[in-house]
Amino acid sequence: MRFVYPARLRHASADEIVVSFRDLPACLTSGRDEAEALYEAQDALEEAIAGRIDDSQCIPAPSPRKNGEHMVALPIVAAGKAALALAIRDSGLSIAEFARQFRTSEESVRKMLDPRRRTSSDRIGKALHALGRQITVELRELIPG
Repeated sequence: MRFVYPARLRHASADEIVVSFRDLPACLTSGRDEAEALYEAQDALEEAIAGRIDDSQCIPAPSPRKNGEHMVALPIVAAGKAALALAIRDSGLSIAEFARQFRTSEESVRKMLDPRRRTSSDRIGKALHALGRQITVELRELIPG
């Protein structure tokens, strides 16, 4: 799954652009101009996904982009943690069961999943590999809305 979500920008006033995400209706932010609004959108998206990981809620798959929408990518480490949370859920294993399979402690796995803790991308990659998954990085040019 790609963790790149469509966002709609709308002018709320002369000096405020509001950003919303169809796939995450509670995720809203704003900025003074388009550049600031999109910068804030990435932070808001990261927090929305972090909240879903924290609360063991579903992480929605991104919808296809519609005309006028901008694509906002989840930061790399946050995307890795979201991918790991989804892979563990899809495996049917509990965190404790996965920790045993991964030969680590349950606390260590919980720390890997904690969106507010630093985790190396290498460690996340190894955990995903243990679940038969792989994370990749893609470099693309920004596409104007």
